[in-house]
Amino acid sequence: MNATNTFDFIIVGAGSAGCVLANHLSADRRFTVLLIEAGKMSHPLTPVPISFSRFIDNPKVNWCYGSEPEPVMAQRSIPVPRGRMLGGSSAINGLVYVRGQPLDYNNWAQLGNRGWSFDDVLPIFQRMENYEPGADEWRRQGGPLHVSEVADQNPLYDALIAAGEEIGLPNNPDYNGADQTGLCKTQTTIRGGKRMSTAVAYLEPARSRPNLTIATEALAHRLTLNGKRCTGISYAVDGRTIDAQARVEVILCCGSINSPQLLELSGIGQPALLKSQGIEVCHGLPGVGESLRDHIAPRMGWTISKRGVTFNDRARGLGLLWQVARYAIKRDGFLSLPSAPLVAFIKTHADLVSPDAQLHLVPYAFSPTTRRLLDEPGMTITVYQLRPESLGSIHIKSTDPHEAPAIRFNFLSNPLDRQTLVDAVRFTRRLMQAPAMDQFRGIEFKPGPDVQSDDEIIEWIGKTAETAYHPIGTCRMGNDENAVVNNQLQVHGIEGLRIADGSIMPTLVSGNTNAACIMIGEKAADMILAEQR
Repeated sequence: MNATNTFDFIIVGAGSAGCVLANHLSADRRFTVLLIEAGKMSHPLTPVPISFSRFIDNPKVNWCYGSEPEPVMAQRSIPVPRGRMLGGSSAINGLVYVRGQPLDYNNWAQLGNRGWSFDDVLPIFQRMENYEPGADEWRRQGGPLHVSEVADQNPLYDALIAAGEEIGLPNNPDYNGADQTGLCKTQTTIRGGKRMSTAVAYLEPARSRPNLTIATEALAHRLTLNGKRCTGISYAVDGRTIDAQARVEVILCCGSINSPQLLELSGIGQPALLKSQGIEVCHGLPGVGESLRDHIAPRMGWTISKRGVTFNDRARGLGLLWQVARYAIKRDGFLSLPSAPLVAFIKTHADLVSPDAQLHLVPYAFSPTTRRLLDEPGMTITVYQLRPESLGSIHIKSTDPHEAPAIRFNFLSNPLDRQTLVDAVRFTRRLMQAPAMDQFRGIEFKPGPDVQSDDEIIEWIGKTAETAYHPIGTCRMGNDENAVVNNQLQVHGIEGLRIADGSIMPTLVSGNTNAACIMIGEKAADMILAEQR
């Protein structure tokens, strides 16, 4: 920390976008940069890809949020894991790399967000990637973020790919290329068997720079404002309050849960809500905390009749010890896998222009309560609608920055979401019933053969589904009265304050959101540095 606690830029949140910004802004030695992170530096298991299964409910590295009881989800509180260490959710996620469809970004631009069309963001995706299979028209090599394809071999994978082709779902060599449709090996943020979080890819190369200060275990309490200008941040370390000032601007990279929370704690948001919590209204902005979207993700399960092809066989008892040894020696096997070795992007109706649902195909089955592998060989297929329309919200419950906000997804409140999920479940059953799966297919135990009608499928989803951990939209980008930031990611009506994380997405991208969040960090850095030039 410098003597005056004054920096050119203050970045709040060292997650998927925050680490990117810290790298690029500190690369210009004219600027001093403070990066604050509420979590720890790291965790010894972070480099191991399968660590996502241990981090999913670990409060040492995870905020472990939960939603308010969801009306159509059997009044359940849905878990909302969010990363809490350098790298943020990129340090605990399932490592699946998906850009999304051109349609997603063109829709953002069509909503009035100039500069965010697919043609605008494609060069940024290309610049940030080091795509292991090689460069082509769509992909590039040489970027800081290594992207590889799952190398694991398994006859079950071959059968699933063949089954897809039998029902008209092609084997797509690159779903981040010309067309997303198809079933294939997953692209991952893994290099040499180790996780490539943004802390590794972006922050590690910058940490020795004298103009970059990193504060960990530092919880942001509020933004400091002078009229309609943000002048800095107040945060706490070990119970000690620290005030830091920003000469140029503060950039929130706290994610879709914490960015709206910090705005509201600072008096920026819906006036009636702020007043109800005894917070002085510094700037009325009704869209703060609204427009929440996430992928609801029912997980289907089958037993597998052939021994030795699922990790329920291969990663239990002595088999697990062998997998640990294999990873230690060769950096492969079970511990090197992402959350899904295979993915599929499907059209639930043949007349659709592009896929509207995604499948994660996993060669093991686990208990939903203990998250441990089942004794019997099995596989799991997670199903979700790519572009849900159900909208929720996130708002503070008190003035205490330690208290989690109220998260309300309102899952399944839109009829299109319900029908798309039903159709995706039926498509998945068709895939598993294809002849190529005859030698492996056992019994469907989730949801089971007794669940057939649309209403029965929705009831099962409501009782069992969680999310795919992709919350977005709570500080939405746009020009309408409910937008929070403009197309330069500047907060409407407040100078010196920008937001760069998944909360600014106007709609969900078609797939896992981590790649898009990293792109947002890259684009925000471009905007800021262009202004400073």
